[in-house]
Amino acid sequence: MYKLRPYQQQAVEATLKHFRRSRDPAVIVLPTGAGKSLVIAELARLARGRVLVLAHVRELVEQNHSKFCTYGMPAGIYSAGLNQKDTDCKVIFGSIQSVARAQVDFFKDFSLLVIDECHRVSVEDETQYAQVTQRIRGDNSQLCILGLTATPYRLDSGWIFKYGLGGGLCSHEARLFQRCIYELTLRDMIAAGYLAQPVQIDAPVASYDFSSLKLPPGRETFSLEEIEAILKDQSRITPVIIGNIVEISEGRRGVLIFTASVRHAAEIMNYLPPGQAALVLGDTPTEERDSIIERFRTQQIKFLVNVSVLTTGFDAPHVDVIAVLRPTESVSLYQQIVGRGLRTFEGKQDCLILDYTGVPHDIFAPRIYERKPREDAVAVQVECPECQHVNDFWGIISEAGVLVEHFGNTCTGTRQDPVTGELLPCGFKYRSKNCESCGEENELDAPACVRCGEAFVDDEAKLRQAMSLRDAHVMQPDSMTFEKKVDKRGVERLEVRYYDVNAQSLSEVYFFQSPQDSKVFHYNFVRMHHRLPGQALHISSIDDAIAASALFRMPLYLIARKQDRYWKIREKVFLGAVRS
Repeated sequence: MYKLRPYQQQAVEATLKHFRRSRDPAVIVLPTGAGKSLVIAELARLARGRVLVLAHVRELVEQNHSKFCTYGMPAGIYSAGLNQKDTDCKVIFGSIQSVARAQVDFFKDFSLLVIDECHRVSVEDETQYAQVTQRIRGDNSQLCILGLTATPYRLDSGWIFKYGLGGGLCSHEARLFQRCIYELTLRDMIAAGYLAQPVQIDAPVASYDFSSLKLPPGRETFSLEEIEAILKDQSRITPVIIGNIVEISEGRRGVLIFTASVRHAAEIMNYLPPGQAALVLGDTPTEERDSIIERFRTQQIKFLVNVSVLTTGFDAPHVDVIAVLRPTESVSLYQQIVGRGLRTFEGKQDCLILDYTGVPHDIFAPRIYERKPREDAVAVQVECPECQHVNDFWGIISEAGVLVEHFGNTCTGTRQDPVTGELLPCGFKYRSKNCESCGEENELDAPACVRCGEAFVDDEAKLRQAMSLRDAHVMQPDSMTFEKKVDKRGVERLEVRYYDVNAQSLSEVYFFQSPQDSKVFHYNFVRMHHRLPGQALHISSIDDAIAASALFRMPLYLIARKQDRYWKIREKVFLGAVRS
C-alpha cells in the first residue's frame, strides 16, 4: 500500500467534504505527475457503494487498477483492449469506449463515478461520457461524479467546470462538472520537490516557422495539410534540429520527441543514431508498442519518437529531455506534453524542454480561456469593486509594473446563498452594451437583450454593412486627440478627434455646462473608452477630461454616417470585439 502525500490526502478530504453536502459533479485539478491514480485508489477504497473509474486509454485503466490493487482489495477491469470485462466487483476500472457499449445491467448500483482525464468530457449530449453518466444516474439519482485532470479547460469551450476553486464563475454555459473542489499548481509541485524543474529552451539552434498557421473559430486543431506543407518547405531545417537534439541530450537518459505527422516522424528517425531510437504511432500494433515503450523505460533505447500518442497515460520517469517539433494548439496540450518529463527519478535534477516550433507556450501561465487580444497582453488580476473577487484577465503592464489597461468584461465572482448554498454570480460588468430598444445592460457578447429579446447585430456585421453603404464611412484610427474649443456662441466644448494614417479625421464634441453634461460624457465616452473599467473616474470638466486622456483607449474602428455636410460617428468597435 502506498502512503499518500499531504496534497493527495487533502484532495481526498476535499472530495469527501463536498459529497457529504452536495451531489454536484466536482473536479480535482492535479498536475501531470502528481499521482492522480493514488487519489482515485483511496477514494475507491473509502467508498461505501460500488465504484466505476473511467479512462479513455487502456494504459490509464491499467495504471489506475494497479494502484488500487496495492491495497490488497479485489477490483475488476472492463476494457476490450485489456481483454477483460468484469461486471460483479465492487470497484471496476473501465475504458469509456467499452463501458459505453455495456449491457444495461452493468450500470446498476454504482454510487461513485470517477472520470480520469475529465477534460475530455464534452458538453455534447450524444458523447459516450454523456451516455454512460445518464445510464448510471437513471439507476441512482444520488450518484457522486468526480473528475480528475491536470488541464481543466478545452480549446473549443473553455473551462470544464462552472465554478472555480474560490467560487469564481468560470463559464456561463452548461457544464457537467459544477465545481472545482481542489487544485494544486505546477509551481507548488516543483517547489515542494514532487516534480522535476522544467528548463525551457526556445529554438536552441533553429526552429520551424509555423507563424502562418491560424486556428479559425470553431476549429480545435491545426490543419494537418497546412502543417505538412510548411514542413515540406522547411525540410532542410529538420536534420539541423535533430543534430541539435542529439548534441544537447548527450549525457541525458531519455529523450521524448513529439512530431507533427507520420511523415515527419519517419523523416526524423532517419537522422537519429541507429539502434538508439524507436517510433510509436497511433496504429502501431499493441504488442509492438508495449515492447518499444518497455525498451525505452528500461533505457535500452534513448530516443522515443511519437505522433500525439504519448501525451496521456504514459509513464517513464527517467525522461529528462522533451523535444517539441509540432505546433500545439493550446496551453493544455503543451502542458500534457511537458508533463511527460517532469516526474522525479533517482539522479534526475531537471528536464530540458526544447521547443523548435517558434511558438512555445508558458507552462506556468494562468489559464485564461479567451485568446490574447494583443501580443503584448499578459495575465493580470483585477479586483471587483462590488464583491472584491480577484479576476484573471488579460491586460497591459507598463515598464514600471503598473496595470494600464485590462480587457475583462464581467466579474467572475460569486456569492453563496446562506439558505440553499447555491452559488450566485456577482454580475458586475466592467464593460457592457445597452439595448437600444429597452435600455437594458447586457454582456458584450450577448446575442440578444436579456430583457426584451431584441437581437443584437455583432460588430463584424456592422462593419460589413457600413462598408456596403454609400452614406457610411468606416475609419481605422491611428491617433486620438483631446482639445478645448469654443463654439460660435463662445461656449467651451471638448473636441475628441480621431486621425487615420492618411491624416483624415472624424470628431465628436462634448459640453460640460451642467452635471447632466458630465453624465452624457460618462455614458457616451468614458464607459466605452476607459482602459481600467471598475476604477472610479470622476470627470466634471473639460480640463478633467484632457488630464485623464491617457486613461482612454482608442477604438479599432469608427463607423460614421453622413449628416448634412458632415460625418457623425455612430458606432465604435474596440479591441476584442472583432474575432480574428
